Amino acid sequence: MAGERASKEDLLNRLRRVEGQVRGIAGMVEQDTYCIDILTQVSAASRALQSVALGLLDTHMSHCVVAAARAGGAEQDAKLKEASAAIARLVRS
Repeated sequence: MAGERASKEDLLNRLRRVEGQVRGIAGMVEQDTYCIDILTQVSAASRALQSVALGLLDTHMSHCVVAAARAGGAEQDAKLKEASAAIARLVRS
């Protein structure tokens, strides 16, 4: 998904899949599954959410930020700061 524009339906499908993964992880905890196996699934769910975030960021950059850059001025500055902050949050996570 990273590097390509994410459609709304694609994002929703991916989020539903992550939701199912998280429910599965909760079930594993309830069943006292081996900790390393649970951690493996948590890592997979985290990667899936990261993929959703990157798709959203790509779409935001290609639409909202580009439109703001064309408009210029304060709108451009605000959108660039907003995108930069979002990227920083993703890098820290």
